[in-house]
Amino acid sequence: MTAPAASPVRGARRAMIVAVVASLLVASLCGIVALLGGGFGDLQARIVATTLIVAAFGTSALCHLAVVTRAVRLLGFAGLAASVVAAGAALWLVWSGDELFEGDGDGSVLKTLLVATIVAISLAHANLLLLLAERRRTVIRTGLVLTLAAIAVVATMLALPVITAGAVGGGEWYWRWFGVAGIVDALGTIALPVLALVLRGRREHRPSSTGTTSTGAASSGTTSSGATAEDDGTGTPGAAPEVAPDAAPVRIVLDLPADLVARLDAAADGAPRDAAALRVLRNALVRG
Repeated sequence: MTAPAASPVRGARRAMIVAVVASLLVASLCGIVALLGGGFGDLQARIVATTLIVAAFGTSALCHLAVVTRAVRLLGFAGLAASVVAAGAALWLVWSGDELFEGDGDGSVLKTLLVATIVAISLAHANLLLLLAERRRTVIRTGLVLTLAAIAVVATMLALPVITAGAVGGGEWYWRWFGVAGIVDALGTIALPVLALVLRGRREHRPSSTGTTSTGAASSGTTSSGATAEDDGTGTPGAAPEVAPDAAPVRIVLDLPADLVARLDAAADGAPRDAAALRVLRNALVRG
């Protein structure tokens, strides 16, 4: 169901990557020309600022695009909207006035830029962490909820002083609680990806003292090797039964002693070990 949306998203990601790289190249070239040519005027400053704004927008957009094909796609689109507003406000400040950053008479554009930037960065942060939302481990899910809550608190406590022109956020305890939320935010950001990798590694690499093999039943009704006979230890080969078309996929991990591993390899006769184990299991179930 997500295949039709995947291609436009891939194209958007590629466009953002190209925009980021091109913007950084232009900014670098302008800096090199200014250093070698001895001149760096108002126009060059506007060009460099513009390229840096485009690079920042592209970077944040890549974070938001990471989740637009998932269940939390609304947060991705909200982040993209905030990034567009922030980039538009920044470009207005760069190009609207006679002098750089002088196109904001009452300060409303600057306030919009600050609030939109806070929202865009916070949502980019949250969207990257939401890539872990499909993990089923309780510790990952709990840590993710706490970290997302901390991100929301940090963003809100940063935005309120800007929106209220300093009316909120003047007390010492305000920033003490902001520091607490920031510590929880940083801890979750660092610990969750590492913990997810460690727990996934434990699941995928279970220790085995002598030998390990795995079997799987395909839902299409065909075996993994296509073989139809197997010696089940009695010397009598048996035909592998056909799998029903509606069979559910199953994965079994077997830790076998060395003698059984040797017999399984002999029965496989050069074929994949998991295919031989699957045939033995099927024959045993049919005869049982």
